[in-house]
Amino acid sequence: MADDSDDKTEDPTQKRLDDAHARGDVAKSQEVNTWFVIAGGTLVLSTFSGSMGGGILTPLRNVIANAGQIHADGAALLSLANLLGTAVLGAVGVPFLMLMIAAVAGNMIQHRLVWSAESLSPKFSKVSPGAGFKRIFGKQAAANFVKGIFKLIALGAVMMAVLWPERLRLESFLRFDPDVILNVTTNLTLQVLGAVVAMLAAVAIADYFFQYRQWYERQKMSLQEVKDEYKQSEGDPHIKGRIRQLRMQKAKKRMMAAVPKASVIITNPTHYSIALSYDRGMAAPICVAKGVDNIAFKIREVAKAHDIPIVENVPLARALYATVEIDDEIPVEHYHAVAEIIGYVMGLKRGFSGRR
Repeated sequence: MADDSDDKTEDPTQKRLDDAHARGDVAKSQEVNTWFVIAGGTLVLSTFSGSMGGGILTPLRNVIANAGQIHADGAALLSLANLLGTAVLGAVGVPFLMLMIAAVAGNMIQHRLVWSAESLSPKFSKVSPGAGFKRIFGKQAAANFVKGIFKLIALGAVMMAVLWPERLRLESFLRFDPDVILNVTTNLTLQVLGAVVAMLAAVAIADYFFQYRQWYERQKMSLQEVKDEYKQSEGDPHIKGRIRQLRMQKAKKRMMAAVPKASVIITNPTHYSIALSYDRGMAAPICVAKGVDNIAFKIREVAKAHDIPIVENVPLARALYATVEIDDEIPVEHYHAVAEIIGYVMGLKRGFSGRR
């Protein structure tokens, strides 16, 4: 099957990243987890080695010193086992808890908490020869190989740098007291672990950025996927455009139906028409319809058919069109100009009624 990764040229959307997280597909470096565990182990060894040794050694010494007085029956042996188990648990409980916290922190620092069972579900790609070939000879395999070689070389160099100056003293350990040997080896071990932690920190940082880049490239989308996701989240643009067109048509029909109720039409003869309605007792005239070009022409046609006065006032028509919405009162700054027109129209109506 052809690889369509070349088509995925678009950056992933936030929805795409959230979906990947929900599936358990997150950017994760195992080297970061390893560093946290080794760093936590080094901290535990440097902080609790004395208390752990003493907590385990003291009950064992008591058992050996009083071996002749320990009863061999089942109840006594069970009690002794419980006693030793409690002592060991008390000695290593806190250090073990710190190691667990370090292991969890190694994951939490890379990504937020993930609860997903999808990675446990069987997938054909896991047993596919083609997928297996890609895992063996792909970028990830090459990166792991380079990491492994680098870590072997770096670890050997670190141990050589720490232990080589101590080679003469190590040769004379056979003549030392065991307590002295334990202290020296503990110090050397801590020095080696400290150097290893520093070396692995550089490896973990570099590997995390590599893994994040690989993960981000996997999440990239083709242009068609971006369009499909937009349609799913926002709706089909064609359908939305059709709905918007229907709404505009309905709004236009309602507006044209309100024109016969207008008191006056203020126009710029070629472009603008604003229909205003006013009755005694109203605080201010209300705009019942407005439009430009074709709609303005339709408003004037309806006004002529219903004998509604049409008044030409170019600056006022432009100003009202820009500042007043349908079913809103006219702005205060236009009260005076509109009042003159309304008064003129009412005067015409009274004169026409008197002649009749």
